[in-house]
Amino acid sequence: MPSLARRPYSMLRGFLDHTASGGLVLMGTAALAMVVANSPLAPAYFAALDRHIGPLSLLHWINDLLMAGFFLLVGLEIKREMLDGQLSSWNRRILPGIAAAGGMAVPALVFVAFNAGDPTTLRGWAIPSATDIAFALGVLSLLGSRVPTSLKLFLTTLAIIDDLGAVVIIALFYTSTVSLLHLALAAGVLALLVMLNRRCVQSLVPYLILGALLWYLVLQSGVHATIAGVLLALCIPLRHTPAAPDDMVTSPLHRLEHGLHGWVTFLIIPIFGFANAGVSLAGVTAEVLVNPLTLGVALGLFAGKLVGVFGSAAVAIRLGLADMPLGASWAQLLGVALLCGIGFTMSLFIGLLAFAGHPLLQEEVKIGIIGGSLLAGIAGWGVLRLAPATGARPLHPA
Repeated sequence: MPSLARRPYSMLRGFLDHTASGGLVLMGTAALAMVVANSPLAPAYFAALDRHIGPLSLLHWINDLLMAGFFLLVGLEIKREMLDGQLSSWNRRILPGIAAAGGMAVPALVFVAFNAGDPTTLRGWAIPSATDIAFALGVLSLLGSRVPTSLKLFLTTLAIIDDLGAVVIIALFYTSTVSLLHLALAAGVLALLVMLNRRCVQSLVPYLILGALLWYLVLQSGVHATIAGVLLALCIPLRHTPAAPDDMVTSPLHRLEHGLHGWVTFLIIPIFGFANAGVSLAGVTAEVLVNPLTLGVALGLFAGKLVGVFGSAAVAIRLGLADMPLGASWAQLLGVALLCGIGFTMSLFIGLLAFAGHPLLQEEVKIGIIGGSLLAGIAGWGVLRLAPATGARPLHPA
């Protein structure tokens, strides 16, 4: 049995701390974007995002290229936790998976209930399906040690699962054309990455070169390019060498994970938030606030996520299919389920795709996302603030 002294200290705490701090930075940049979008600087702001740099606009470079780095990082974290951490246990792995499934299905049903009679707005059914991990963990960070680390891991994993689910939805339902040739070439590059993994190649250089090629081919295929980051993460070796399989301190995965943390948390995510959070509130009326599209999005996030996440998790725990997160109470689980209604970034992105060419509908979607996310964030913080602290044990020894 390998010695515990040889096992590296898990970077989970670093990830959660960094992401929580990054969430606070993201809140600031999103608020700044809202101010700019409703100030005399608004024309320059929107013109800069629309400006083309080569084949893509600045906004597309941010959403397609920079966010691939974000998905690469979270893919590395989840892979390590599934193979060597808290998600290596089936009981702990299944709970966020079931909760994520419920958290994607129920909000979509809520949206459909409001928009079933309008084929045009019905295209936005997937808008409330995703949780914004950075915003949600940013709210959790305001509560300090009152929330067990196990619940932060639960929220992180759930958010990543339904963000990936959102990427799949985009590929299947919001991709107008698909290039089979580019998909086939991407599959070939992925096979080369798997071969490098099987041979335990330690240098990150060939992985990153092939990863860049994979990103380009996925982008050209018509599928959302961020999925390339996840696929690359799955191919980065966790083990060091066949001769010392348990010495993971300097494994390629740990080195890449460590190198990406600061860049993703304090540069990529804030840039993404600033570029996507600018919403003009000019002309907003009471009629806009209560129309089916706005209500479907807002209530899908606020009520749909709560019922879907908490309800499916509670059923799974009661039936013995999964364990309650270590040291957590039902009230705390309810609060985290509310925080899952912070949809923001991915929801904004899906809304832009669903109603491309319909700027008025896009504005209604943005208002619904902002309203639903604010309600979910405030309610979730309130429940977790009032829930008694459990004194949960830490996930990892000090």
